[in-house]
Amino acid sequence: MGTRAFITGLAGSAIAPDEHAFLRAAQPWGLILFKRNVVDPTQLRSLIGDFRAICGRNAPVLIDQEGGRVQRLGPPYWPVYPPGAAYGALYRRDPALGLAAARLGARLIAADLEAVGITVNCLPIADVPVAGADRVIGDRAYGDSAREVSAVAEAIAAGLQEGGVLPVVKHLPGHGRATADSHERLPVVATPRELLAATDFAAFEPLAHLPLGMTAHVDFTALDPGVAATTSRTIIGEVIRRTIGFTGALMSDDISMGALSGSVAERSERALAAGCDLVLHCNGNLAEMEDVAAACPDLAGAALERAERALGSRRAAEPVDLHEARARFAALLAGEHAVTA
Repeated sequence: MGTRAFITGLAGSAIAPDEHAFLRAAQPWGLILFKRNVVDPTQLRSLIGDFRAICGRNAPVLIDQEGGRVQRLGPPYWPVYPPGAAYGALYRRDPALGLAAARLGARLIAADLEAVGITVNCLPIADVPVAGADRVIGDRAYGDSAREVSAVAEAIAAGLQEGGVLPVVKHLPGHGRATADSHERLPVVATPRELLAATDFAAFEPLAHLPLGMTAHVDFTALDPGVAATTSRTIIGEVIRRTIGFTGALMSDDISMGALSGSVAERSERALAAGCDLVLHCNGNLAEMEDVAAACPDLAGAALERAERALGSRRAAEPVDLHEARARFAALLAGEHAVTA
């Protein structure tokens, strides 16, 4: 049996018997973790090991570990990292300083993740926010121009890869203009295509080579009115794949979010039909997980090739003196140039 074209969550800090049976039968491509799944490093390593043992392979394990408001691992066992806007502020003061801090911060996050067996981080963000947009992106963003956002995002992706962790660029083709939180309802963006291309899409173009990407649950009325990008064949095919040129494996944002309509099975089918390679389901509701699994076929064809290429691009973590690196990171955040060499 092959691996199914979906990524699953779990309900708690250990795999329940019914989840065990589900994972063995459904064979999800990967697992995504949230705070509800985390107690301490020992427990987390055990959970991840159990997941892989049940699946019978070294399946990818994902997390959203950005820093700031979005950080699933935290004190007392893991450090606090700054929000993305902190790197943007440093970049505007001194581009070299900002990029060095972003890359090293991501390298340190990768060290935290790699130590417990997490191999994929849903980062960097390439969304370009605008005034009046919902705060769901807010200080997670690296700046307010495509140039600075893509530069910082590239540095973060490089830092993760140096630490043996695959990056996931999000949220294609751009969530920065959304005036609603897609966790709750579908944001509608009425910006003309020409302006979107010059700003939102432009931030993703330098990142099109990254191995993994995540869609945005956003309705771009100038492109495919009334349809979320995640379920739009037009946006995935014409914008994400052709205009932006993204070549990696493409996963949906969480298919259970309030922005989408219909059952989770219907949403999953629409996302795959539109061109997503993988469906992401996060909430740990087993009944929904079963419905998503039933709607998702085995990975095959171009989707399988992209997913395998993504996993094959992961390399071993480069050696790092963590004590020295954390001291250097703190100095970079403080704006001390002497430690950048």
